[in-house]
Amino acid sequence: MAAAMETEQPGLEIFETAGREEQVQREEQPKLEPFYVERHSWSQLRKLLTDTRKYHGYMMAKAPHDFMFVKKNDPEGPHSDRIYYLAMSGENRENTLFYSEIPKTINKAAVLLLSWKPLLDLFPAILDYGMYSREEELLRERKRIGTIGIASYDYHQESGTFLFQAGSGIYHVKDGGPHGFTQQPLRPILVETSCPNIRMDPKLCPADPNWIAFIHSNDIWISNIETREERRLTFVHNELDNVEEDPKSEFDRYTGYWWSPKAPNGGKVLRILYEENDESEVEIIHVTSPMLETRKTDSFRYPKTGTANPKVTFKISEVTINAEGRIADVVDKELVQPFEILFEGVEYIARAGWTPEGKYIWSILLDRSQTRLQIVLIPPALFIPTEDDAMERQKLVDAVPDSVTPFIIYEETTDIWINIHDIFYVFPQTHEDEIEFIFASECKTGFRHLYKVVSVLKESKYKRSCGGLPAPSDFKCPIKEEIAITSGEWEVLGRHGSNIYVDEAKKLVYFQGTKDSPLEHHLYVVNYENPGEVKRLTECGYSHACCVSQDCDMFISKYSNQKNPHCVSLYRLTGPEDGAAHRTKEFWATILDSAGPLPDYIPPEVFSFESSTGFTLYGMMYKPHNLQPGKKYPTVLFIYGGPQVAIAGAPVTLWIFYDTGYTERYMGHPDHNEQGYYLGSVAMQAEKFPSEPNRLLLLHGFLDENVHFAHTSILLSFLVRAGKPYDLQIYPQERHSIRVPESGEHYELHLLYYLQENLGSHIAALKAM
Repeated sequence: MAAAMETEQPGLEIFETAGREEQVQREEQPKLEPFYVERHSWSQLRKLLTDTRKYHGYMMAKAPHDFMFVKKNDPEGPHSDRIYYLAMSGENRENTLFYSEIPKTINKAAVLLLSWKPLLDLFPAILDYGMYSREEELLRERKRIGTIGIASYDYHQESGTFLFQAGSGIYHVKDGGPHGFTQQPLRPILVETSCPNIRMDPKLCPADPNWIAFIHSNDIWISNIETREERRLTFVHNELDNVEEDPKSEFDRYTGYWWSPKAPNGGKVLRILYEENDESEVEIIHVTSPMLETRKTDSFRYPKTGTANPKVTFKISEVTINAEGRIADVVDKELVQPFEILFEGVEYIARAGWTPEGKYIWSILLDRSQTRLQIVLIPPALFIPTEDDAMERQKLVDAVPDSVTPFIIYEETTDIWINIHDIFYVFPQTHEDEIEFIFASECKTGFRHLYKVVSVLKESKYKRSCGGLPAPSDFKCPIKEEIAITSGEWEVLGRHGSNIYVDEAKKLVYFQGTKDSPLEHHLYVVNYENPGEVKRLTECGYSHACCVSQDCDMFISKYSNQKNPHCVSLYRLTGPEDGAAHRTKEFWATILDSAGPLPDYIPPEVFSFESSTGFTLYGMMYKPHNLQPGKKYPTVLFIYGGPQVAIAGAPVTLWIFYDTGYTERYMGHPDHNEQGYYLGSVAMQAEKFPSEPNRLLLLHGFLDENVHFAHTSILLSFLVRAGKPYDLQIYPQERHSIRVPESGEHYELHLLYYLQENLGSHIAALKAM
């Protein structure tokens, strides 16, 4: 909590509690002596906080992440397979690339700790991390990236090419592939480019890794890392300072473009699918920095609930490569009919990509109420070259056969809302008229589970050449088969890095879920052709975050519990070929060993209770040191999303000020839920706030682009009007999450000092109520 100010009113509420297990009715409670709150000066608290951070740093070393398993080319050679990953080096706080060798055999009588070897030669330092641009700062905010250095990387298995961004530069190195593994750190090679300023979101072309793409000023560029040839592909961004005159962009959320995995026409045509957003009708928000030396206004478009969203569509950039490996032609292509006609009622492009062969584009689409989800396939032949001349465009439209249409291969609806996840796996096509895939759904049972679906790619009844508009059902394909792979009152995890891993040879799917306990995440395996027993592969008593190798023969788990800091270990998957029930894990090596709890560490206690709806709810209690039975202690209750909190960081105080995608998912359109928006907005309940001072502390980053500072401003206006007291702490240079270490320390320190100074008065006020 101290490191970030989250979206929906996180806060602390003060209660009193007795240090004993049995519950006593209020009228039967014995009269106890008042409790004592130990007080420290600001400087003393600062030292305590610094010591605590060191303590946490010892217990919670930054674990490696973003693992990539790579097999050596020569199975009989002297070198082992490898795993690559991102981690912080011991000397500094910068994220960089490491690798570890995976031994062929191990001594089972001893625990092997793999050494971390730097992939990159950074001495002398050659990567210029520099200052982040506005675009990258906003992207890092959305991704919740707090470290500096390399935040992510792309890797091409066949060529051994690594591609990554560091500061404003894009770099590449080669390891693995046809040249084998290096045994010495590699010097990163800068991708030289003529475009100015920041280059973001670099990606290797799967069909030809000499070509890369990246985003500059919301447009797509490509570059050849061997010949250094470069080309700007899109021109919708005019590079104007005035956001009102420059409303279009390709860059949406984390990424907005996708290379085709295969190159048609003998490998001479490279394709990039991209999403174009027209934001001309989206409201513009202005944020002015309060710092005198940098006093400037930051303007950006923000769709408040009930207002217009960006208009979305897909386009394709098609690049033809000549015999010399240079660009011969670039063609920008658009859909044969407008997106809103082909996909009536669709508001959001939630996910997108290409099928394994590059034959179809796939996308997951949502309507505005987020109660209808569609998975669609789009043939590239449905795109035509962009043409301004109406007559020439009509000729291109007429040349597209009626048989070329989108396919809606799956659809689900609900009267509540649909949660988006990352689970969608398309199998290679074995029949021209069928598509087989694995998808996860909550709509059928209320719990997210895996389903294997076979859809028939049936030709549409709609004929474009006959005129008229297609009906929403015209492109819908019949479901030939739908098999529930998992079931039960638990869920398959599908967000925040959790995904599925499919072993097509053994007909197995590996996934992470909560089958054994909602408090623990585990890795499981099940047969997707003939689902039977779901086999757990990880150890109970811990919560695991796992990454399975491409061949499904090894996996890495980062695991911990409330008593032990996280470990990272490598396991080999073994067992006969005849089903999931016989798959077992074998411990292979440790990548990060747990430091173990310090001697005076007191772990929190997990408790549970049954809700009024019959579901078990869980909480975690941290008890003070030297707890004395019968003595009363002040209790701090941490709530995420609680509107009643005595401390609130970056709170949403008026829901009509928040964005469409999040707010309307739960509350609907404000025109259809006026009372709900009124009752759910704490600013409108200001007269109900306490009249005693030191009961409310508000903290907010002034440059917050997510929950704008206007939320706090309007709450303060209503509190003043109602004659209610409040305390306010502003962080002038922070956004929604605190990124500057000094700001984070001040944030935590201020919370502690505020609680210390006002805890007694809070309890006294509660007793008087």
